Amino acid sequence: MKQFTNRYTFIFSTVMVVIVATVLSMAATLLKPMQEKNLEVEKKKSMLESINIQADRKNAEELYSKFIKESIVINYRGELKEGIDAFLVDMKKEQDKKPEEQSLPVFYATPDDGERVMIIPLEGKGLWGPLYGYISLKSDMNTVYGITFDHKGETPGLGAEINTTPFESQFKNLRIFEDGNFVSIKVLKSNEKPIENHSVDAISGGTITSKGLEKMLYDCIIKYEDYLKKNIK
Repeated sequence: MKQFTNRYTFIFSTVMVVIVATVLSMAATLLKPMQEKNLEVEKKKSMLESINIQADRKNAEELYSKFIKESIVINYRGELKEGIDAFLVDMKKEQDKKPEEQSLPVFYATPDDGERVMIIPLEGKGLWGPLYGYISLKSDMNTVYGITFDHKGETPGLGAEINTTPFESQFKNLRIFEDGNFVSIKVLKSNEKPIENHSVDAISGGTITSKGLEKMLYDCIIKYEDYLKKNIK
């Protein structure tokens, strides 16, 4: 009798595992298109925010089509790479490649003020997880038009403050070049001397996140240096 009970338990457990695995697999398959669509919409919203346009899930695609109509992919020498959809480039995966093998997406937008704006993605690391966002540059390829940041897991009230308007608004009209040299943008603590046109105040209590963001800006933008210098005005 005990042997029968053990056999029954084993068969029942095996059947349940198969059923649960099948259900989870079907759910993942059915939900994948929805998840991919959500990521696409969030990406478009972030790009729009970098050019100071607020969007929601309902109008993000419409506004994206209205304001962001051109995109290209380049290499680290600023040369055009054919046959690659800029929107589908995964910057996290690109960073794992050698610099000469990376694909660098470039997006162009024209907001209502008529400025031709260049948008490039940002990807880095904070205290507890990845940082990411987009920076837009004016047609001079030097002056910041707008910026947006986001994160996964930064501390609320501290590092998570990078995704707030007061912090992001500091970057507007800063410059990434000085006398033709790439200098990027510094994120400085209160006891550090500000650098005119090239620095913002760090998040209070979020030093590691702030420095991670500073490194992200430098590491990501410098990859576009040759392209920017070729097109700078």
